[in-house]
Amino acid sequence: MRLPRDPSGHELAKIFRRYGYEIIRQTGSHLRLKSSIRGVDHYITIPAHNALKLGTLNGIISSVAVYPEIARSQLAEELFERWEIARSQLAEELFER
Repeated sequence: MRLPRDPSGHELAKIFRRYGYEIIRQTGSHLRLKSSIRGVDHYITIPAHNALKLGTLNGIISSVAVYPEIARSQLAEELFERWEIARSQLAEELFER
């Protein structure tokens, strides 16, 4: 699966909430997220930029995939199916205004 080229850090953090991650703090332009879903804390840092670079996005997804022990490709597919749905819902809301 090709990764999308334009998710923002805040959009990615919102998607990760479905996997038990919560924003615990923001320092400068970086968001710190934590998940305790498996009983052990797992932390990730996401830049709060408007569009994440492909290598950065790939690294974040790889780190998150290790925690629940699922394949990176499977996680990416699940994440961005939901991301596309969320983006289309947002576009519909903006169109209705």
